[in-house]
Amino acid sequence: MSQLEKVLINVDGVNYQVDAGQNIIDACAQVNIEIPHFCYHPSLSIAGSCRLCLVVTGMPAIDRNTKEILHNSDGSMVIAWAPKPAIACGTKVCNNLYVITNNDLVKSCRAGALEFFLANHPLDCPICDCAGECKLQEYANAYGSGVSRYVEEKNVKPKLTEIANKIYLDNERCVLCSRCIRTCREVLKKDYLSFTSRGSRTLVCPDTTADIDSNYIMNIIDNCPVGALTSKDFRFKMRTWFLKTTNSISTESSAGVNTKVWSRENKIYRITPRQNNLINDNWMTDSGRMEYKKYDDSVKIKYARIDGSPCEPLYAIGRAGEILKLGSIAIVASARQTLEEQFLVAQLAKECSAKVFVPAHLGEDDGFLLSADRTPNMRGAFLTGLIKKEYPKTDLLDLKAKVLSGEVKSILSFGEDLLALGFDSKDLKNVNVIYCAVSENELSQLAKITLPVCGDFEKSGIYINRQWRAQKFDAVYEPKKNILTAVNLIFNLLKIVKGEDYVNPSNQEVVKMISQEMSIAFDKMNSSSLLIDSSKFADIKFPELKALHYDA
Repeated sequence: MSQLEKVLINVDGVNYQVDAGQNIIDACAQVNIEIPHFCYHPSLSIAGSCRLCLVVTGMPAIDRNTKEILHNSDGSMVIAWAPKPAIACGTKVCNNLYVITNNDLVKSCRAGALEFFLANHPLDCPICDCAGECKLQEYANAYGSGVSRYVEEKNVKPKLTEIANKIYLDNERCVLCSRCIRTCREVLKKDYLSFTSRGSRTLVCPDTTADIDSNYIMNIIDNCPVGALTSKDFRFKMRTWFLKTTNSISTESSAGVNTKVWSRENKIYRITPRQNNLINDNWMTDSGRMEYKKYDDSVKIKYARIDGSPCEPLYAIGRAGEILKLGSIAIVASARQTLEEQFLVAQLAKECSAKVFVPAHLGEDDGFLLSADRTPNMRGAFLTGLIKKEYPKTDLLDLKAKVLSGEVKSILSFGEDLLALGFDSKDLKNVNVIYCAVSENELSQLAKITLPVCGDFEKSGIYINRQWRAQKFDAVYEPKKNILTAVNLIFNLLKIVKGEDYVNPSNQEVVKMISQEMSIAFDKMNSSSLLIDSSKFADIKFPELKALHYDA
């Protein structure tokens, strides 16, 4: 059956139209009916081991002779109920399937299963990092008996096993759902974890003979339904109910991994994957989880400077605008900029008659969710016209030649470190460098004008990933008062260069401008992505390899 096909099922006496081909857990979730489960995960194979998702199932009874459906005296169908409950994770929906999720038998099955899970489970909730997002807590409260009959001594198991120097494994909290084992086997393609021993003494054990160096091992933390696997980086940092979540996009590469950023009071505590079955499913890289650390306050540019002396941002922007009006300008844009920023840079370049350079940043492609293009928006640079012909180089030697020949006398760089892209400090002695960036480096100290701008987590915008999918992301927190967004900074420069004065449009208004000019409905995008027609860029040789949901 096609996944778009619908089937009629009856759940607890109510008829629903649901997608064909899915199991009962997913079908019920589609109509907002919860079926508790531990071992089932939509991106992994079926294990059917926790038995928490047991439900009663039935089908219309059929007369063996006539092959017709039997009816009661009142005209309703006779339902032939299965003699025993079935696991909802391993049972596919079909037309006229009847499911009962809340009768006494089902409730008894759930309460009994939970009693076994809790028999040897420690009372670690007050100190467990998973408290507040633990499925065992939620299910015990919603479906448990509320009373413990267990009076024996609980089993003692290892409580602090380190995995890959990133994860702590607490076997006493483990419910033996095998999600972590299946994640390693089916996603990482390595048997890093396995069960040892039997019965109530079963343990999850890492392979001590293997060097667990996977960049995806932390996905087992997200898949663990309880607090058995916790992040070493997040351990004891903050209770999850104090944290705000913001939908974001990983800037680590062009894969466009969907993420959730967890923050409190302008401080980020962790980044986790956000499910998107068109792009990254439920996964992300371990390195992508640590992206927030590169914007530590200690390395941020805190104020605008002219010749090393602090000044007001608007004054520095005014001086920068005057330099741009002198001509002989080159603009170094970035594939790390949002689509809105790139669109405005293209307008600024047109007004200044400036040549635009966009350097590439390349690394090893892992064929999964870390692509060779280590920027989030190289496709946006093509779409906005910042790059016109071929994939850019990884250096700025062409620009350096123009500087040394005297053709370029001023450079406006948006976050790109010229000294890491082919320039020496002596090459810039006679050049007016205007550097707009987040973090301090040698270039920010050498620049004629240094302008601080918002980091990736302080702004919202659109990135276009390797699939040519445009995706929105939101700001995690507000920038400090003396830090401008790049959109506002570029608008202020445009006003000076054009000799005009107006109120800077909002980010949403810029998106409308882009939509009108490109005839692409960016302004109509919701929380999902927008696939862009990339046929006119078919001749461009992009560096990414075939990967998850991407055909190179």
